Amino acid sequence: MRLRPTHLRARLTFWYVSVLAALLALGWAGTCTLLFLQLRSQVDRFAIEEIETVEGLFYFDAAGALQMRENYHNHPESKEVIDRYVEVLSPEGAVLFRNEKLGRRPLGGAPFAGEGVGGYSQRTARLSDGTRLRLVSRVHSLDGRALLIRLAHSEEPLYAGLDELLLASLLVLPVVLLTAGVAGYVLAWRALKPIERMARHAEEITAERLDARLPDDDTDDELGQLARVFNETLARLERAFEQLRRFTSDASHELRTPLAMIRSVGEVGLQKDGSREEYRDIIGSMLEEVNRLSSLIDNLLTISRADSGHLQLHKAAVPVMALAREAAGLFEILMEEKSQRLTLDGDETAQAEGDRLFLRQALVNILHNAVKYSPVGETIALHVRRDDGRVLVEIQDHGPGIPAEDHQKVFDRFYRVDKARWRESGGAGLGLAIAKWAVEAHGGTLTLESKLGEGSSFRISLPGAGLDGPFPPAVPAHASGFT
Repeated sequence: MRLRPTHLRARLTFWYVSVLAALLALGWAGTCTLLFLQLRSQVDRFAIEEIETVEGLFYFDAAGALQMRENYHNHPESKEVIDRYVEVLSPEGAVLFRNEKLGRRPLGGAPFAGEGVGGYSQRTARLSDGTRLRLVSRVHSLDGRALLIRLAHSEEPLYAGLDELLLASLLVLPVVLLTAGVAGYVLAWRALKPIERMARHAEEITAERLDARLPDDDTDDELGQLARVFNETLARLERAFEQLRRFTSDASHELRTPLAMIRSVGEVGLQKDGSREEYRDIIGSMLEEVNRLSSLIDNLLTISRADSGHLQLHKAAVPVMALAREAAGLFEILMEEKSQRLTLDGDETAQAEGDRLFLRQALVNILHNAVKYSPVGETIALHVRRDDGRVLVEIQDHGPGIPAEDHQKVFDRFYRVDKARWRESGGAGLGLAIAKWAVEAHGGTLTLESKLGEGSSFRISLPGAGLDGPFPPAVPAHASGFT
C-alpha cells in the first residue's frame, strides 16, 4: 500500500488527521482555559479569605503608623499570608503598609474609583519586575479610619502548570496523530477496497461482455446499493444492446429482401426483349416492392424517433368512436374484396386524452392485422366503452388465433407468428410494436386474448378525458363495408 496524495484513501486520511488535530487543539485550548479560570477562581477565593484574616491583624501604634501584630506568624490562619503580597493604602492613595514580600514595590498603582467599596474588587496586575498577580481589594475600617487593603497571589505557578501541560501535549500529540493516521488509513483502505474491486470488474466490462456484473456481496450498505444500481444499469444496457443488435439485424434483413427482389426483377427485365405489357408488369412488381420498402422505412423511422424521445405528443380530448370510424374507413375497399364486415358500437361520448394522430395509427395497425388475418366473409367487431375514468377499445377478429406462448412476442419488433406467410401478407412485423408504443406513450395498456382456431381480441385501455356529450362521426356510419 503506497501512500500517494492522488489516492482517495490518502486524502481521507489527511483530512481525518487534520480534523482530529484541529479538534484536539480546540479541546486542549478549551480545557486549559477552563482549568486556568477555575484555578484563578480558587486563588480569588483564597485571597478573599486571607483578607478577612489580615483585617484582624492590623493596628495603629502610638505614633499613628499602621502595623501588623508581630505574633501573626503563630496565628494558624496568618501563616498562609507569608507568601502573599499585601499593601494597605489610604483613600487618598498614600501607602500605609507593605509586607516584607512586597517590599518597596507598588501593588496595583493608585486606587480607582469605587475600588473595594461594598465588596471585593478582583483584577489582574503586574509587579515592576513583570510578575503576574491576581489582586483582590477591599475597603476596611480600623479605629474609624478607612483602609484599602490589597492582597495578591502570584499567577506564575498557574502559567507554569499550563506550560508543563502544553509541553506534555506537544510530546503526546504527534504520537496520537500518527496512531490515528495509521488507523484512519487502514480504515479508509478497507472501506474503499470494495470500490477498487468494483472498478477492476468494471474495467473488464465491454460491449461484448455486458453480461458481467459488479460484485455486491449481498450487503445492505451504501456500497452494496451502489453495486446493485450499477448492475441494474448494466442489465438495462445489455437489454438495450441486445434489442439494438436484433433490431439492426432484422431491419437489415427486411430491407435487403425487397431490394433484392427489385434488383432481380429488373435484371430479368433487362435480359429479355419483352412487350410493352410485360414491361408494365415488371415495373408494377418493382413499384410494389418499393411501396413495401417505403412503408418499412416509415415504420422504422417512427420506431427510431420513439426510442430516441424525439416524437412529441400533442394531447387533446379525442372522441374515440369518431376516431374508430375514421380508422375503419381506410380498410373499406380491402374488406369489400374479402367480403368482410365490421361492426362498430359503443359510447359516442367516450373521449381519450392523447394525440389523435398516434392513437389513430394504433387503431389502424390493429385493424389492419385483424382484416389481414380474418378469413373471407368473417365479421370484425370493434367496441368502445367507458370504465372508471378510462376508455376501453376492443377489436375482435375470427382469424386463426395466436398460440399462448406468442401472446407477448407478437408485440416485439419484426416478430411474426406465421413466418412462412409473411411475404404473402405484406407485413414486416412492426405494426403491433408501433401500436403498443403509441398506447403506452399515452399512459394506456394494450393486451391480447387469443385462442387457436377461434380468433384474437385486442384490448386498449386509455386515460379518459372530459365528457361534453356526443361527437359527430368523422366518417359516415353508413359507409359500405362496416356498420
